Amino acid sequence: MAWSIAQVARMSKVTSRTLRHYDDIGLLRPASVGGNGYRYYEREQLLRLQQILVLRELGLGLDAIAEIVHDGRDKVAALRMHHRWLLAERDRFDQLARTVSRTIDEVEGGDNMTTKSAEEWFEGFDSAKQEQLQQEARERWGADAVDAASARVKDKGKDWWQDQGKVWADSLHALVAHIEAGRSPRDAEVQETVRGHHQWLLGFWTPNRESYTGLGDLYADDPRFRANFDKTDPRLAEFLRAAMAEYARTRLI
Repeated sequence: MAWSIAQVARMSKVTSRTLRHYDDIGLLRPASVGGNGYRYYEREQLLRLQQILVLRELGLGLDAIAEIVHDGRDKVAALRMHHRWLLAERDRFDQLARTVSRTIDEVEGGDNMTTKSAEEWFEGFDSAKQEQLQQEARERWGADAVDAASARVKDKGKDWWQDQGKVWADSLHALVAHIEAGRSPRDAEVQETVRGHHQWLLGFWTPNRESYTGLGDLYADDPRFRANFDKTDPRLAEFLRAAMAEYARTRLI
């Protein structure tokens, strides 16, 4: 069965102009174009459109979305991944809604503010995402490894975390410099930067060949990570993935 561009626009609440733009940039090609120039879409294209709209709702730009939808991922696996992201976002917004509702009650009731009640005004703005990432890490690398990593850093202070953030930022800037210099992910200088990244990770956990390669895939494939890399340089995530895979293949067991 095929649907015209007007029918798809009506079903999806996406304008025909937007659908034509998606076609022009190669993000969503129609299944066929009639002799009259009308675009027609089939089931495959509707699934792709749903994927695009989900990723837009999660805050990704079109360039990042194009990378994801063109990577050949199994469609059911991709849908399951998007479903997990949406459930996590639902839970986060539920918590934020409870926080705002409690604040409304306190403001209307004229209650005196205490330190505890003030802290409650900010519940849900970060913890839900952290819990989600912790759970996904357990599923990917095992609860023992994640819990051991958490135990290593649980008592670290603000200054320590700021220092770690600077090390990470310096690594990313060095990688961008390699890209600008035209170096390959396999170049010795690039691999030395990646070695520093691996050494930095040892302060948190000990990745082996499989898990270090998997971490590079996570950086590039997960929209939450990918969006942050893209802010630094749209080429960075894929370059780092390739460089980490090379380091894992040649240096790790």
